[in-house]
Amino acid sequence: MKKFIAALAIAAASPAAADDKMTLLLDWFINPDHGPIIVAEEMGYFADQGLEVEIIAPADPSAPPRLVAAGQAELAVSYQPDLHLQVNEGLPLKRVGTLVATPLNCLLVLEDGPIKSPADLKGKKIGFSVAGVEEAVLSTVLGKYGVSTDDVEMVNVNFSLSPSLMTGQVDAVIGAYRNFELNQMDIEGRPGTCFYIEEEGVPPYDELIYIANPELMDKDMIARFLAATEKATQYMVNNPKKSWEVFSATSTELQDELNARAWVDTLPRFALRPAGYDAGRYIRYEEFLFENGFIKEVKPVSDLVIDVTAK
Repeated sequence: MKKFIAALAIAAASPAAADDKMTLLLDWFINPDHGPIIVAEEMGYFADQGLEVEIIAPADPSAPPRLVAAGQAELAVSYQPDLHLQVNEGLPLKRVGTLVATPLNCLLVLEDGPIKSPADLKGKKIGFSVAGVEEAVLSTVLGKYGVSTDDVEMVNVNFSLSPSLMTGQVDAVIGAYRNFELNQMDIEGRPGTCFYIEEEGVPPYDELIYIANPELMDKDMIARFLAATEKATQYMVNNPKKSWEVFSATSTELQDELNARAWVDTLPRFALRPAGYDAGRYIRYEEFLFENGFIKEVKPVSDLVIDVTAK
């Protein structure tokens, strides 16, 4: 009994075990797309999993995948289409979880404008922000209506997608997010119409994913991270108003009509099982990029995805 009491005294005097530290690089500044991450942090779900997560918004949105590949961070938020290109370029990256499980990208036009179908874009101007996969997406959408990318003029509008459309600089934009640009245009009194790319021949994909370097990752730590974000997503779906209050309270910049609308529109798109994945979805998108000449070979799913929860 004396030994037992002594052991209890020692345990009580010992400091609590330190949480495992990890760095997560976002794809962009904090916005409703990152809801489960921020809610998990604010609700203490990361701490419950023994994690201390440093969440960093990048100065350069293209940098996070390279930094994770180089071992400068444990995780990054990225995009499934980009992962296919990066793996085919030889970067040591794999998808370890899903954040937003549906496409957000769309081909956006003015609701009261002359474009009523992608067929009407022949001879018109289409704005874009980042070259690459968007060309394959646009080629597929237009091709369904007998229009080729040679029949349109592509205009780099940088990140001014909706402003360039509303001012008449272009007739449509590709790469606009249906949960943001649509709301932004409606708030400004120039409503838009989205042609949803997954309804126009582009294979469905996971818009936002978590990526890690498979050679350096700590699978157990990432599995705990995903468990925390899964719990946060469940809380958000069950408590949309309360979770919005938790999220928006983290920054005054989030407390506006655009972010409030985007929150509601994004809620049904979050992955309810962030660790789970659809292998066929990755196969189909890999084949889509290969057929459009964006990758040199079709990689097996095992080169793109890893289940960190598998024992």
